[in-house]
Amino acid sequence: MNWVPDQGREVSTKPEAGASMLRLAEELFPICRSITGNGVRQTLQILSRFIPLQVAEVPSGTAALDWTVPREWNVRAAYIAKLDGTRVIDFEQNNLHVLQYSTPLDRIVPLDELRNHLHTLPEHPDWIPYRTSYYSETWGLCLTHHQLEALTDEEYRVVIDSTLADGHLTYAECIIKGEIDREVLLSCHICHPSLANDNLSAIVVATMLAQHLRNAKPRHTYRFVFIPGTIGSLTWLSRNERKLGLIDHGLVLSCLGDSGHINYKQSRRGNSSIDRIVAHVLRTEPGDHRITPFVPYGYDERQYCSPGFNLPVGCLMRSPNGEYPEYHSSGDNLSLLRPESLAHSLAVLKRIVEVIDGDVTYRSCNAKGEPQLGRRGLWGGLGGLRSAGYDQMALLWVLNLADGQHSLLDMAERSGLPFSSIRAAADALVNAELLEPVV
Repeated sequence: MNWVPDQGREVSTKPEAGASMLRLAEELFPICRSITGNGVRQTLQILSRFIPLQVAEVPSGTAALDWTVPREWNVRAAYIAKLDGTRVIDFEQNNLHVLQYSTPLDRIVPLDELRNHLHTLPEHPDWIPYRTSYYSETWGLCLTHHQLEALTDEEYRVVIDSTLADGHLTYAECIIKGEIDREVLLSCHICHPSLANDNLSAIVVATMLAQHLRNAKPRHTYRFVFIPGTIGSLTWLSRNERKLGLIDHGLVLSCLGDSGHINYKQSRRGNSSIDRIVAHVLRTEPGDHRITPFVPYGYDERQYCSPGFNLPVGCLMRSPNGEYPEYHSSGDNLSLLRPESLAHSLAVLKRIVEVIDGDVTYRSCNAKGEPQLGRRGLWGGLGGLRSAGYDQMALLWVLNLADGQHSLLDMAERSGLPFSSIRAAADALVNAELLEPVV
């Protein structure tokens, strides 16, 4: 039995959809996440209130293709204080203040030495940069450039209460079984601390899409993967290599909550089904969009699309990474998220899902000449039948191209009509016993 999408109906972009995602983002924002550690676990525990998650714990030292799972990092406190105890920089105020994977420290540091371990954004002097040192052990703190300029004492006490020890890398999957075993992979990284658009927005949108699909009984099986960037996808790929042949379509989700228009980065193949599907959906969406070819830089699509795997995985974003000024800084805070943008991103993904699961190839049961549609209740006045989600042109295109060689997506692309209209017309023709699916 074929999964039936919301034929011809508008996918909800109601304000409450965006508001509920924003509330979840607000709850998750203060958590200090990294590529390992308790921040990831705490985040996944919150997400498990909304969707069922299968959590994996991969020990430090485990081989992940050419990489190795690193030691686990956790931080409890970090600050710079004057010698009288007054704190001038404090992790409690913003978790971006600590260099990710900073080694522990508690000593008096001369200002000249301290400056070598401080990171700022001179071009944005009121923002704290997001900096990491995952694979090179050192210590450091991040601060605004104005705060750096205010450091005038000869010495400061520096405390970084962190641990870097053997532990685990944590990731989670939400698997929504469909009518068939063929899979759609949806991946987002979960390693960023208090950064709202990158990538908290994608986490909440993915969660709500998974929640929607649980109630939709999809045709494909959908696999949502919440992973730390790079090392997470490498670890997941190394542990699931035998299953990768089941993946028909894939998307990496990121930066989905700001006011920018939708951007889609194609898979390495450039002509995979997901590339065609997203292009069609965006073409029939109101507003601007941009489609760019694959480049081996960005998010985890570069791991999924590495030549040894070459999976059909693209990347869906609004403002792409590095193309908005607040990227990787404290400027990427909750004020950057727009409820209407979150709702629109979710709606676009629902439309993509409708095409993925609704794309079928049919053969006409009456291919010699046009069948008489009027006596079957399928022909009205000019432009009629739109209340059913399609018009007469959709019927005529489907009848003409239903030769067993053209899928519904082929028909939508050739006709220039929305997939939902083509699908609704096809369903009406199937109900009238004028089409049959090609098995």
